[in-house]
Amino acid sequence: MIHEKKAHQIAHVLIEALPYIQKFKGKTVVIKFGGNAMIDEALKHSFARDIVLMKLVGINPIVVHGGGPQIGNLLSKLGKTSEFIDGMRVTDSETMDVVEMVLGGLVNKEIVSLINMHGGKAVGLTGKDGNFIHARKINMTKAGANIDDAPEIIDLGHVGEVSSIDPAVVEMLGNSDFIPVIAPIGVGKDGHSYNINADLVAGKVAEVLKAEKLMLLTNIPGILDKQGELLTGLTLTDIDNLIADGTISGGMIPKTRCATDALKGGVTSVHIIDGRVNHAVLLELFTDQGVGTLLLRR
Repeated sequence: MIHEKKAHQIAHVLIEALPYIQKFKGKTVVIKFGGNAMIDEALKHSFARDIVLMKLVGINPIVVHGGGPQIGNLLSKLGKTSEFIDGMRVTDSETMDVVEMVLGGLVNKEIVSLINMHGGKAVGLTGKDGNFIHARKINMTKAGANIDDAPEIIDLGHVGEVSSIDPAVVEMLGNSDFIPVIAPIGVGKDGHSYNINADLVAGKVAEVLKAEKLMLLTNIPGILDKQGELLTGLTLTDIDNLIADGTISGGMIPKTRCATDALKGGVTSVHIIDGRVNHAVLLELFTDQGVGTLLLRR
């Protein structure tokens, strides 16, 4: 028999979740899965259960995942050195083969298996399936050492960005009993595969599907102020101001830019949440306080 105090706690949690379940039923939520949540065994299972529960209560979750550490580990085992320029992995043809093997194979199928193990019906995809992520090659430009020098063009190889998305395959799966799990690999007009940043893919998928929410799992509590306190309820103007005054800096800038682009593209809200917290996705979706930073258009 449940102790009375514990029974009240359980009832409170369920009642608190009810209006959110009602509000988001039938809506699409895109979740970028990465960081510690992809490495820690307990967190992986916690995430999979969250996704299954979302589907069971009528929400359409779409998972986009990264896999940088796993790619680096396999390259190391193969005796190939990982090279990064401004945070982007230089991806020659051999490295791209490893990227496809890891993202489209090992990592993608592990996430699919975990979701299915917990009662879901996940289907793994790359952007090449159904030709749904169209990519274009990225070349970096660096200013010359002297003011009169021509800028240097740096070839990153098979590193791309999203040029367009055909959502037909994902919509078909998401509107059925299936849960799409997407590896961020696109295909160019030249037929070549391109490695794309998972945050960017998640943001573009959310935009095209006019998702209710985009959730980005990170290894930090969210966006912090200069005193280390969590900020939430931020608007587009707030984000611009926080970048301008240096509060948001380094690797958080591209993540927040991805978030603001998604909001401008029609996504209702974006959440940058702490993937190190058990059941972070459910806590952010179904509780009043959440576990991260909420960003809104208005």
